Amino acid sequence: MNVNIINPFVLSVSRTFSTMLNAEATRGAIALSDGGAGSSDIVAFIGIAGKTRGTVALMFPAKTALQAVSRLLGSECKILDETVADAVGELVNIIAGSAKAEFAGDSGEPLSLSLPTVIRGRHFDIRYAHNARWVEVPFESEFGPFALKVILESDDPTA
Repeated sequence: MNVNIINPFVLSVSRTFSTMLNAEATRGAIALSDGGAGSSDIVAFIGIAGKTRGTVALMFPAKTALQAVSRLLGSECKILDETVADAVGELVNIIAGSAKAEFAGDSGEPLSLSLPTVIRGRHFDIRYAHNARWVEVPFESEFGPFALKVILESDDPTA
């Protein structure tokens, strides 16, 4: 995957954590990934449609999600309930929304975002058309580890 496609999402994660959570998110080594949940207990997905299309996933272990959402809401969250699911869904929405502006480029063709989908639990696989591979970007934060997974295809032959 072209670095120009993944970088807007990486930068958006860092900006979102800084501005919304007053925390630093430090990127780890980017790698290709299968569609497994790994050590994630809660995952938020959002689809992207337009000239560039695909899916963005934000994946958290329970402890990380609870601490991040507690900071976001200003009150302690103790269980992965609907409030936490909604907040994690909103985080992926903010991250994807911030990154999508980078893809409109000179064509002016806007991209569309779907509503976020949130899954709680560890035993699932995420598959995408054509057996494509996800690009996984691990992050560390004061709340704990989490990951961003992105799978995109583009009409732009240079992407």
